[in-house]
Amino acid sequence: MEYRKMLLVASTSLLLAACSQHTFKIPEAQTQHHQANPSDQIVWAINSGGDAYLSSDGIQYQADAIKMASGDASHVVIAKGTILGTQDPNLYLSSRQGETIAYQQPLVNGTYSVTLRFAEDQWTQEGKRQFSVWIEGQQRIPVIDVVNDRDGRNMTSYDISVPNVELADGQLNIDFKAVTGNASISAIVVRKPYQVDKDWHLVWQDEFNQNGRVDETKWNYELWAPKRVNEELQRYTDRSENVRQQGGNLIIEARRDFFQGDEYSSARITSAGKGDLLYGRVEVRAKLPDGLGTWPAIWMMPSDFDAYAEPCEDPTDEQKLCNSWPNSGEIDILEHVGFDEGRIHSTMHNKAFFWKNFKQRKGALYEPDVTRNFHLYAMEWSPERIDVFIDDTLYFSYINDHQGWQSWPFDKPFHVILNIAVGGGWGGIKGVADDIWPKQMLIDYVRLYQKKSLT
Repeated sequence: MEYRKMLLVASTSLLLAACSQHTFKIPEAQTQHHQANPSDQIVWAINSGGDAYLSSDGIQYQADAIKMASGDASHVVIAKGTILGTQDPNLYLSSRQGETIAYQQPLVNGTYSVTLRFAEDQWTQEGKRQFSVWIEGQQRIPVIDVVNDRDGRNMTSYDISVPNVELADGQLNIDFKAVTGNASISAIVVRKPYQVDKDWHLVWQDEFNQNGRVDETKWNYELWAPKRVNEELQRYTDRSENVRQQGGNLIIEARRDFFQGDEYSSARITSAGKGDLLYGRVEVRAKLPDGLGTWPAIWMMPSDFDAYAEPCEDPTDEQKLCNSWPNSGEIDILEHVGFDEGRIHSTMHNKAFFWKNFKQRKGALYEPDVTRNFHLYAMEWSPERIDVFIDDTLYFSYINDHQGWQSWPFDKPFHVILNIAVGGGWGGIKGVADDIWPKQMLIDYVRLYQKKSLT
């Protein structure tokens, strides 16, 4: 989860002895041989205001030499400086800006997703540049404010995707309309729906088809007091009021019930030592809670939490290793904060790129119904890249730059974590409503896959 602090789950290290029995691994060469290439689904990509560009994730962007649509009043701006938060900083240096920006691109009729890439090159404050995004005549994102959306930073990349764009007239229309200041866009990627490789095979699963407590051969309960990490307000328990199987789902329920004297209670479970994965595909079908102050997450942490820890400068008998986080990595498949309903986030954390140095790699997607309907949240992980999806839409990729463990600690087994936090350094930025509880995250299943052996 965002805004991770140093204090992480001590119980993880106690489970390591069991990990070798439950870690699923296949040979690296086999994984690379079969890894699907998400670039195959791309039908159009343009470097707005810039030259042709081949990005680190294999996308070939065409130069922006097209004639703009009628009514477009944009101009090209080239930023000065370095864009943070991306593996392709040069892609974000050029942009089109204007009161209106209108792209029209001939495409075969069908269903697509659209990924939009931005970087604020001028303003350092929120509210100075705000604009809406319209696709096929429908407002798909009400407000983009890059500084606000990218953790209060300018000169930092911000990517957001829009799924399920239906095209029926042979021409894709994308419009950016200014609300405050000028609209701005650095790059656009249009994809067909992602086709999952049929060569994945199931190695671990929980369908949650029982009633009562979770299966403790697959899951561990985390029992934490409030404010152990991220200034979160909840007490994590193993009570049925907070976590249970019921009606074919896992239910994680955050409550305002003053349990043990703490205002909020919730649950956090992990598969550490019981369902660890090194390379593969993770699927979690879930419906998210709404409400101001909710912070649900589907994510992964290293099963050896100290894998890339460093000797402490001032070691003690109790602590000789430091910086286990972020050094050993974190994979956030899904985060959602209640004050920004409908916008989901995926982030990779490591020593080279994490929130304290404003360089963390992340992507977002806007889907207003994530709190009303189930969606499939998935991640595919190979030695070369990590790709994150909602349903059949890829919305974030992180590429191994082969610069060492500092940027790629993702060569060790990780495990799944499911939880709802209340408040905290991100979820509580705009407060916590006290009249909305209880709130539930419903999980239909969790499935881990790997590739079939060549033999």
